[in-house]
Amino acid sequence: MKTRAITDKRELVDVIQRSRVCHLSMVDLDGKPYVIPMNFGYKDDVIYLHGAQHGKKIDILKQHPEVCINYTTDHVLRYQNEAVACSWSMKYRSVLCYGKAEFITDPNEKIAVFHIVMAQYTKGDFKFNPPAIREVCVWKISVVKFEGRAYGY
Repeated sequence: MKTRAITDKRELVDVIQRSRVCHLSMVDLDGKPYVIPMNFGYKDDVIYLHGAQHGKKIDILKQHPEVCINYTTDHVLRYQNEAVACSWSMKYRSVLCYGKAEFITDPNEKIAVFHIVMAQYTKGDFKFNPPAIREVCVWKISVVKFEGRAYGY
């Protein structure tokens, strides 16, 4: 089996929307790679993330806003010959998204983002209390480049 590029926008978005977690990669303040798993929301080529107001990722994003975000789905372990280790592989679909983090501070925009994030995981109409709106840090990444790969599909 060969790896194939995913170039169809609908397939790229499908991988993102079916992913349960994304991996946010950054370059830390010492120039070292830094990757963390995160919950997310996605709408119209924009990725929405949220977290604590302070901490390592916030410090990094303020200094180095360029990020790469990874999504993967459809993992299936397979083999050609069960007794031959090198014949084992993993089928998958994967998307990388590149862009710059932009912080959102307007309370109404933050509420809109909270709804987008919740829609990624569940249905329903939610209320958000004032402390969450005030204290949760929210940012968006407008995707400037998508790269997709699939193996076994």
